[in-house]
Formats: sequence, C-alpha cells, structure tokens
Amino acid sequence: MVTTNHCDSSKADEKSVVVIKEVTSKSQLRKFVQFGIDLYKGNPYYCPPIFFDEINTFDPKSNPALEVCDYVIYMAYRDDKIVGRIVGIVNYRANEAWKVKKCRFGWFDFVDDYEVFKALLDAVAEWGRSKGMLELNGPVGFTDFDKEGLLIEGFDQNATLANLYTHPYYIPHYERYGLLKEADWIELQIQSPREAPERVKRVAQLVRERFNLKVVKVKNSRELRKRYGYTYFDVFDEAYQKLYNYQPMTDRQKHYYSDMFFPLLNFDFVSIVVDEDDKIVAVGVGMPSISDALRKCGGKLFPFGWYYLLKALKTKRITDFELLLIAVRPDYQDKGVNALIVDDMTPYFADYGTLRVETNSILEDNYKSLANFLMFDHIQHKKRRAFIKPL
Repeated sequence: MVTTNHCDSSKADEKSVVVIKEVTSKSQLRKFVQFGIDLYKGNPYYCPPIFFDEINTFDPKSNPALEVCDYVIYMAYRDDKIVGRIVGIVNYRANEAWKVKKCRFGWFDFVDDYEVFKALLDAVAEWGRSKGMLELNGPVGFTDFDKEGLLIEGFDQNATLANLYTHPYYIPHYERYGLLKEADWIELQIQSPREAPERVKRVAQLVRERFNLKVVKVKNSRELRKRYGYTYFDVFDEAYQKLYNYQPMTDRQKHYYSDMFFPLLNFDFVSIVVDEDDKIVAVGVGMPSISDALRKCGGKLFPFGWYYLLKALKTKRITDFELLLIAVRPDYQDKGVNALIVDDMTPYFADYGTLRVETNSILEDNYKSLANFLMFDHIQHKKRRAFIKPL
C-alpha cells in the first residue's frame, strides 16, 4: 500500500512529496526499528530498545499479542529518505473488553515536520476506518506491556527501558492534529530509603497476622515456575483489568511475557506474597536500570552489547533501580498488602547501595498505587499522555 501527501501549495517549491509505504519485509522492518533509534542520536536521555526484541515484537511466531490484533506498519519517505514511522493497531480483545472501537497507533516517530506527522497519522486513520473503527488512540502498543504515552514532561530525565522517550516537538503536532487527552501517567523518582518507614512496618506486620500472609523468595525464574507455574501472571491479569486500555491476556501471552522478562530479573527484588495455602495474592517486581548499558550499545547485543547488559543486570551495586510493577489480587486490595512488598524490598536497597528508585508509569488518578510512594522522599519528574480523536 502506498499513499502520498502533498505539501501546502505555498511550500510546493520547497518540499517534495511525502510518500507513505507499508512495511512488508524483514529488511524494511529493520530499517523501521533503526530509524526510531537514529532519530534520537546524540540525545543523552533516550534509551534505545533491545533491537532483537523490537524485531520480534512484530513477528507473529514470537509475539502472541498479534493473535488478537490486526496491525499495519508504515514508513514515511521524502526524496527516498525515511522521515517517519508508525504502527496502526486494532486490538479486538481489548476493544471487546472495553466496549469500544479504537484504532491504536504506536511506534510513532518523525522528523520535526507536520506534513510528515499528518501523512502518517492520516494513513493509520484511513486503515482504521477500513476496519470499522471509530476512534484514533495513542501512542500505545499492542498491549499494556508495550511502551505507551507521549512524554509531555521530563525531557531532561533519563528514560527507562519500559517507557517511551519522545522529542518535545512532538507535542504541538499532536495538538494541531486535534488529538485530545484521554489519560495521563506520572512517574516518581524516590530517594532510596535505607529502611521502610515505621508506618509501613506496622501495616506489614498487621497484614501478616490478620490475613495469614507471608512473603516468599525464590532464586530464579525456573524455581518460580516450578513452584507456581504461571499463576503470578494470573495475579497481574486480575489486578490490572480496570486499568486504562488493559487487554485480558491469553495463556500464551502470559507465557511469552514471563519467558521474556523474568529470566532477566535479580530475584532479590521479586516479592511473592502468598496466603496460608501458598496461593499467590500479590507480586512486586523491580530491576536494576539498564538504560546506560543500552545507550552504550545502541540496543544491539553484538558484538559487545550483551556484556554491558549482563554487567548491568548482575551488578552488586545498583545506583538506579526501576520498580516495574506491584500487582495485588482484587480480593486483597485495600487491605495493606502493598506494605508487605515495600517492607520486603527496602532492605535490599541498602544492601546494594541504591541511590534512586524510579516508579513505572502510574495513572494520575490511580491514587491507591500512588499512595505506596508518597510517604517517601520523592519528586514527580515525568509525565506522559495518551490521546484520542474520533475517526
């Protein structure tokens, strides 16, 4: 599929036509991924993705999310040079769960040129309408485990592997196109505590006694699966059902995300809360920041990227730590279970010499989740947004 977008007549002599081409081959896909990295060359805050993982995200044999999605990948060209990229997505499983007809867009990067921006988004909008969709929504991914949310605050803060980093010039283009705010996430940076606050310790002890709960530690992902199978992902699924755009996971997705992420973890920072029958009721997961390692290797594992990543993951001194998630089963929410996880993790921050803890993105109206961190010395240093527009 090829579409074109002509510039304003007043600028026709200055700019050539923007050509939109669908990505249909592996070689084109590699250029698609590389463009998203090259666009931020020289930016000290950007964190490139792991190139191999990014390619596999668009491989139906690797990524089970594609079983419940239709998608199209476009790149924009001017004078045969790549100037932008975008992915259009229809997640039928999420749309059914939320009773909406959204066409999502993600992996949306472009040079500072509104004509390029508009040509790419118009192409996805046209594709979405052909699928019967009624709204344009993004930037989001196939699922909630993909990067989402346009950065609107915190351009001078280090990006993490889990979250998008975007140029400041993106914002006025979104606004000019008529995209409106649908959801905002905020991120907090916490000065690493050396011990849990007394309030947390008291609540944790009360929860242990009242509900017969305890924290279980395992050594690695093999031990975790041997003892609990994939039931910890059932907890994630149940806990996140009501969060923005969440798609109920298939069994294959649970296995896929578990096999992708959990082998990378330092299990000192995996807190499994179980009841008296050894059933999981809550999970907390974090990891050392690998952003600097990814910057050094540009997201490529070879020839030396694997060394930088392994060193960052296995370090015994963690300066910067990323708290990826805390998930509590709905029947145990609002009972102080989060305190068990915070109380369990905090001593390890002291052991590893951690200076800063960064939360993952938290919806601005998710007061329960925010309450876990506001008692610590913190700053809100980033904010990101998902947009919506009728088709």
